[in-house]
Amino acid sequence: MSESTNTSTIRRTARIAVLGAVSFVLMMIEFPLPFVAPPFYKLDFSELAVMIGGFAMGPGAACMIEGIKVLLNLLFQGTDTMFVGEAANFLIGCAFAVPASMIYHRCKTKANAIKGLVCGTLVMTLMGIVFNYFVLLPAYSYFYHLDLNIIIGMGAAIFPFIDTKLKFVIACVTPFNLIKGAVISILTVVLYKRISPLLH
Repeated sequence: MSESTNTSTIRRTARIAVLGAVSFVLMMIEFPLPFVAPPFYKLDFSELAVMIGGFAMGPGAACMIEGIKVLLNLLFQGTDTMFVGEAANFLIGCAFAVPASMIYHRCKTKANAIKGLVCGTLVMTLMGIVFNYFVLLPAYSYFYHLDLNIIIGMGAAIFPFIDTKLKFVIACVTPFNLIKGAVISILTVVLYKRISPLLH
């Protein structure tokens, strides 16, 4: 019984580590959405590995995969924001994956998966609003020596009505996160059943 438990734990740990590494690699495949947000907001696919791991092994695994991704990124890329951006990336990623995987694990059906993904997208979007307004935009302004009005001006170049930080967050950050959530959700629905046998 003890050997079986140890083997199961080792396999679970190995899967989490592999998915964390995959998430880190996917994080490097990124591109801006210039019709929605300034170019320093880039869409990547790292949350796909986090979400698949969360669906297969639960919300705790999703958090660990997210953490491994962020740690690997710090190791190989370093930080320009004294870990503020990386902490926000971790928390916003968890805000997406944890609610989704919690809802899916209550009853593993396609309908529950979709319900979880929608809920996770909404929670991530809300967290994105809060973190960008109170933490990320001030941090970027400080560490990159950019006046906050310059950042707001980047948003105004896309949507001319933007003239405050709040309008920037609502008009640029919110649709960006909704698009990201939709893309990752669609890919999760398409790929999860094909990949999940490898994770059980």
